[in-house]
Amino acid sequence: MQNLHNVNAARISIEKKIQILPDCIGVVLGTGLGSWAENLGGVSIPYAEIEGFPVSTVQSHKGELRIAEVEGRQVAVMSGRFHLYEGHTPDIAALGIRTLGALGVEKTVITNAAGALNVQFDAGGLMCITDHINFTGMSPLTGANVDGWGDRFPDMTEVWSKRLIELAMHQAQEHQMHLERGVYVQVLGPQLETPAETRMLKRLGADAVGMSTVVEAIAAHHMGMELLGISCLTNKNLPDCMAQTSLDDVISQARQSAGALATLLNSVIPQM
Repeated sequence: MQNLHNVNAARISIEKKIQILPDCIGVVLGTGLGSWAENLGGVSIPYAEIEGFPVSTVQSHKGELRIAEVEGRQVAVMSGRFHLYEGHTPDIAALGIRTLGALGVEKTVITNAAGALNVQFDAGGLMCITDHINFTGMSPLTGANVDGWGDRFPDMTEVWSKRLIELAMHQAQEHQMHLERGVYVQVLGPQLETPAETRMLKRLGADAVGMSTVVEAIAAHHMGMELLGISCLTNKNLPDCMAQTSLDDVISQARQSAGALATLLNSVIPQM
């Protein structure tokens, strides 16, 4: 689904409020990760003031676009996103990142809170997304193609930029941070995974699982964006000794990981 009218309406309403510079970096923040944006200051535009944007219904998603600077580099930060499990269609789930693309943003960092599937990964760590699996059964590219955005059948061999992955890994090493690398799978949600589903996703080759990001990444890649993905690993999914968890637990762990994510973002963004 590619709704050019909605994207253009959102773009125009943002451009009436603030100027987006040609080298602006986009950032999408996931569950519990909004503190970094708040500390940047800058100008905040609530989603309710952006034409066509729904209001996020998810706890811990502030629901605003913040325009600020990181070491002199302008950033357009989406603090909160729109999920399929909220009842949104793929075009709405991708509306935010498509709007960034329409504003001229060419490089974007997409973050999320995710469950670790790889037994070697620990809760509280960060994972750089090297590839993804779309397990939602949906695509933001169905329907008539907007040729001005991209090809009807885009190649997906490198959605996640190898250059930006190398940059992130280098910066993590410079700051003595451990940054995992792995495959992220998006499921529909909102229910968390059963032990059997966890085994299945691991066997498919996924290292982390969440309920966002991939639909946005497909839309962004279609528009030609260069992408970096970072997952905050909030819990460890071990199917043979599955510990119960909740959204509150996920938010709490994500907030504990927010400091490491902030360090990484502050070091990577100026060099993107």
